[in-house]
Amino acid sequence: MGQSNNVTEFILLGLTLDPVGRKALFVMFLLIYIVTMLGNLLIVGTVVASPSLDSPMYFFLACLSLMDAVYSTAFSPKLILDLIYNRRTISVSACMFQLFVEHLFGGAEVFLLVFMAFDRYVAICKPLHYMTIMNRRICILLLVTACVGGFAHSFVQVIFVYNLPFCGPNVIDHFICDMYPLLGLACTDTYLIGLTVVANGGAICMTVFILLLVSYGIILNSLKTHSEEGRRKALSTCSSHIMVVVLFFVPCIFMYVRPVSNFPIDKSLTVVYTIITPMLNPLIYTLRNSEIKNRMEKLWIERLTMERLRLFPCWMHTNSKAKNRQ
Repeated sequence: MGQSNNVTEFILLGLTLDPVGRKALFVMFLLIYIVTMLGNLLIVGTVVASPSLDSPMYFFLACLSLMDAVYSTAFSPKLILDLIYNRRTISVSACMFQLFVEHLFGGAEVFLLVFMAFDRYVAICKPLHYMTIMNRRICILLLVTACVGGFAHSFVQVIFVYNLPFCGPNVIDHFICDMYPLLGLACTDTYLIGLTVVANGGAICMTVFILLLVSYGIILNSLKTHSEEGRRKALSTCSSHIMVVVLFFVPCIFMYVRPVSNFPIDKSLTVVYTIITPMLNPLIYTLRNSEIKNRMEKLWIERLTMERLRLFPCWMHTNSKAKNRQ
């Protein structure tokens, strides 16, 4: 850490100090984390294993699901363990790592959602040129750009905090290490750094959110010229994207488009975009996308059938003979 620093660890107060409330939250967040991992990894597995889902839309969806799985893992296991143990500390280095991962994948997801909107714009507004514009090379380039953008955003955030002096106190009234709580603990004036954080995080969130709303407005307006079936399919896909965008961006905008300050509601809003949204993303996309839902069902029925054949070959052979006799 930069300058004089007496703090080697931070104490996270978490979501509540009530023992009964913590047990209830432990069960709830454990279930949410299991659903998040199963849902997102199921989408990744389905897209990878299905040749019919090789379009750019599903490539980006698999990348988003993988990011959500890693993003959630940066917070959920620590939060779940802290809810059942009395000592809820985190070392300074682990705190910086958590902060870095949060903004790396959060930033990358912001840019990825922009590219997913661009993909839908090309597919709906320029269908004849879709495969030419959104070829595999462009898709990989866009993914790399999202990751580089997320890294640059995260690196700037962490460098500012890493060089701050922490002399005490070391108690963070939060369940994760985040920018504003950490800036509040620094024993130096953080006004200018706070403005940089707003310019970096807040401006990106606000600009991208407006850009996404405008782009989906253009897409939805262009649907007037499409057939009823085409409109229905496009509306289903776009509405899924818009729901994910709103769930992710609205809490982020409230958190970062403001001067450095900490409010009691911050913890609840952080739960929304770090824990709830990664769980809802796969549910939103699979429930509103019949193609991936059907492919998922077919793929895993095939897998279960093959597994049954492997485990009970004799039983399946006997069963087949009995059917032939009938």
